[in-house]
Amino acid sequence: MFLHWLVVVASVTLISAGSSPERIVGGHLVPMSEVPWQAALLYFGIFKCGAVVYSEKIVITAAHCTDNPFDALYSVRVGSVWKNFGGQHVRVAVIWRHEGYVKPAWFNDIAVIRVADSLIFNSDVRPIPLADVAPAAGTEATISGWGEFGIPGLESIVLLQASVKIVDPNDCRRAYPYLTEVMICAAALLKDSCQGDSGGPLVSGGQLVGIVSHGMLCAIPFYPGVYTNVAVLKPWILSAIEHL
Repeated sequence: MFLHWLVVVASVTLISAGSSPERIVGGHLVPMSEVPWQAALLYFGIFKCGAVVYSEKIVITAAHCTDNPFDALYSVRVGSVWKNFGGQHVRVAVIWRHEGYVKPAWFNDIAVIRVADSLIFNSDVRPIPLADVAPAAGTEATISGWGEFGIPGLESIVLLQASVKIVDPNDCRRAYPYLTEVMICAAALLKDSCQGDSGGPLVSGGQLVGIVSHGMLCAIPFYPGVYTNVAVLKPWILSAIEHL
């Protein structure tokens, strides 16, 4: 059983910007005004992951995107479709990672960030509400980010978006036996989040329903993308914000 678990965990490819930069597979160009909650998380000024605007002082991302030392070396860019310039660029003050985050199984893969200076809201920078209930299987959703588009090493410098559908947890569990209620899956033919999209938004009905977490490669049939389930973790998110 232990060996089986090791094989399952080893088969999961982390969707982070670490060693290979990235973008949405099967995506299309999208104006910032259509995804004003999209943010970019940088480390030492270099793009690392996606993130999501929750308020003037708070952004949300995946816990695995914040595994570098010294929170103050992180920063956030909002309001720009460009990966490396434009919009508002603010320093990170502190990061609160989920206490139950487990790597490499990616349980509770979520972190809340307080930025040093308030974000200025406009048509390209807006918060998104958190979902109270996860969407039903088959519900339309969107993903966005600067990750790989399916060819390793080719990265996007401009924001892309793609449409996917929520996958029934029981179906997703066939691909990922370790799937728990803190995870939600989404997929579409030849469309997926990929390396570097981690921490970005899965949106349905104008609400944040998921945070890009991990998956088996990108846009592989029968292997949906796995996202942190925002509705289930909403109480933790609100509590973490109070502590920041």
